[in-house]
Amino acid sequence: MNDDATASNRSCDQNPVPGLPLYDLAGFTHRWIDAEGIRLHAVEGGRPAGPTVVLLAGFPQTWWAWRKVMPGLAERFHVIAIDLPGQGHSERPRGSYDTHTVASRVQAALDAINVPKYWLVAHDIGAWVAFSLALKYEERLHGVALLDAGIPGVTLPDSIPTDPERAWKTWHFAFHLVPELPETLLTGREREYVGWFLKAKTLSPNTFDGAEIDHYAAAIAAEGGLSASLAYYRDAAESARKNHDALERGHLTVPVLGISSSHGSIPDMAASIGPWAENVTGAFIPEAGHFIPDEQPDATVDALTAFIDHQPVE
Repeated sequence: MNDDATASNRSCDQNPVPGLPLYDLAGFTHRWIDAEGIRLHAVEGGRPAGPTVVLLAGFPQTWWAWRKVMPGLAERFHVIAIDLPGQGHSERPRGSYDTHTVASRVQAALDAINVPKYWLVAHDIGAWVAFSLALKYEERLHGVALLDAGIPGVTLPDSIPTDPERAWKTWHFAFHLVPELPETLLTGREREYVGWFLKAKTLSPNTFDGAEIDHYAAAIAAEGGLSASLAYYRDAAESARKNHDALERGHLTVPVLGISSSHGSIPDMAASIGPWAENVTGAFIPEAGHFIPDEQPDATVDALTAFIDHQPVE
């Protein structure tokens, strides 16, 4: 693990996943927030009086996906990284994991800690949630940055390619939809599964060390984390339907930054989102695969800072 983070088994009465080691990041504190009756884990630091930047990670990661980005952002911003429902040290509720339901819970958490308006930055499934959140709560956002993600019902293809040169990037979408089979095959083998994603979808297969793979695998294996992770995919059709309904009422007007990488899943995030948003810009990160914040953290901080600085002060 990174030297500035230490593993601990600190007890917290609010922590719904106490058996999972909790990693610290210098200058940041852990908290658990009630969000529509479930507890979400957040890691908070930076400049309390600065603009707030909220970070959402995707599959198969946790808030720890942002550990290399958070210190750089904290120099100027109030930074909050949130574990989504079912992710990391957040509660794993039963019920819907469609992105509009999850977005409501994320917004409820931010309401609970009195964050009136913020910049939203999200990767992978986190970006699914962020897009839906922007549709539902646009007035709460200064802007939203989406990193390498196909959005259900918007930019995510309805069919999965069978060409071997492309299929390896998206084959798991169909696999995760199958009832019970993924749980049967993956329970007890979470580390092998998680390790494949972290190695196959990075430009350098050495981006993640063994301890990091252990951390993410343990989070998915703990307390129903696997079923919760799969639920985002199983509810993707409902997410798509709700996105369609919202977009029929109007497109996004909040500033959107689409961040792509040289070896990621979506060649041009800005172009893919452009038809659905009125104010879209793009940023391109070289020498990176899908896991951009891990692979090029400094470039990620620079792109986000430039995006925020470019927007007019409200």
